[in-house]
Amino acid sequence: MLLFLTLLPIFGATVLSFLPNIGRSFAQSFSLSLSIIIFNFSVLLFYVFDSSNDWFQLMFEVSWIFNSNLFLSFAVDGLSLSMILLTSFLIPICILLSWNTNVYKKAREYVIAYFIMQAFLFGIFISLDILLFYLFFEAVLIPMFLIIGVFGSRERRIRASYLLFLYTLLSSIFMFLAILFIYYKTGTTQYTVLKTIKFDIIEERLCWFCFFLSFAVKMPLLPFHIWLPEAHCEAPTSGSVILAGILLKLGGYGFLRFSIGLFPEASAFFTPMIYTISCFGVVYASITTLQQIDLKKIIAYSSVGHMGLVTIGLFSCNSQAILGAILLMISHGIVSSALFLCVGILYERYHTRVVKYYSGLIHTMPLFSACFMIFSLGNIGLPATSSFVGEFLIILGCFEVNSWTALLSASGMVLGAGYSLWLLNRLLFGNIKRFSITKFRDLTRFEFYLLFPFVLLTFILGLFPEVLINFMTVF
Repeated sequence: MLLFLTLLPIFGATVLSFLPNIGRSFAQSFSLSLSIIIFNFSVLLFYVFDSSNDWFQLMFEVSWIFNSNLFLSFAVDGLSLSMILLTSFLIPICILLSWNTNVYKKAREYVIAYFIMQAFLFGIFISLDILLFYLFFEAVLIPMFLIIGVFGSRERRIRASYLLFLYTLLSSIFMFLAILFIYYKTGTTQYTVLKTIKFDIIEERLCWFCFFLSFAVKMPLLPFHIWLPEAHCEAPTSGSVILAGILLKLGGYGFLRFSIGLFPEASAFFTPMIYTISCFGVVYASITTLQQIDLKKIIAYSSVGHMGLVTIGLFSCNSQAILGAILLMISHGIVSSALFLCVGILYERYHTRVVKYYSGLIHTMPLFSACFMIFSLGNIGLPATSSFVGEFLIILGCFEVNSWTALLSASGMVLGAGYSLWLLNRLLFGNIKRFSITKFRDLTRFEFYLLFPFVLLTFILGLFPEVLINFMTVF
């Protein structure tokens, strides 16, 4: 089932690649239908998954390279299954965005890039071999590089795509060297086997630090975050959705699966460093967000703060904090993606993201204002929204380990409320700008259908978090 799930997007990309003369409407209809089929299949995995089993399920393994002890090994647990569901939910949204954007002449290439990215993301979340994980982890850069560089909306898109590519590629070289060392040391790269092997303390710390450099850039943590605001600003709306919704979660997934899973003693040793970097990142990102005037940069810097909070939860190393970090990652993938969708809707109407040009939108766009307010409150972590459960569990679990770190991380919630409410005040309330009377119209039916699932998930995961908690028994 897992191999079939991974091959479905490859099938879609192959069909579109060998039909170069098809029209835009066929490419979009075919890709949307296939992406919905993939989503339904991932939901089927959700029902097949046995939540009472605390080990990997649906395992598939086949020899990869002859006489090398390397295998194509796939399986899922609660963490990877939740990431698969989030990925398969966001990809149809990204494909739908091609209906109303500037990719009319390249619709086929656009959906091919997203199908290839989806296959690579599935490969990351189901891989039980660290070398295979690394290959998929690096391969995701290729379609993302093309999405930003080809379909970006501004002149600096080439610089942003190279910045993303080089930052991630250079940092991942250290992880590759660590994987080679592990292979020559143990003779295997199988995750389940490596879990049972005891490394020398110095070797474990060196390997942990190599993995840390790669995942810290992907999160991103301070000071490795420079590429993120630039990439968000130059990416199309769909690129920002997939970047915030999934790609930022690869760092947190890697930290939990490999850094903590394979090197627990090194993780405990480096926890004070992680706490320091993350707390500084939460406060710095929140203060920097207050100074931004670009709507996308505001959301991008807020993501840096949220990912710092996620890292604090992961390295608190108790079940409450780790579960809260996973829930916050999933919630952030929903809420921040929805906020970028809202910014894209505004940008299509007036072609600017500068905050000062917007005011009084609640008078001209009441439905949009209601949706934007819900997502902003979800970004703050208001009770009954999805982010609240994750942030509460992180702070609760962190308080048991280090009360000062919990206090500093909680200050990020206060600062987050500050910049979110200030943005709401500037954007939705106040005097109506002259152009907003003629230029601005409320959500179309198509845009409302795009945003409504995000509104629904924001409240469902906030009111009924056990929907996901029941599948995290592995933690």
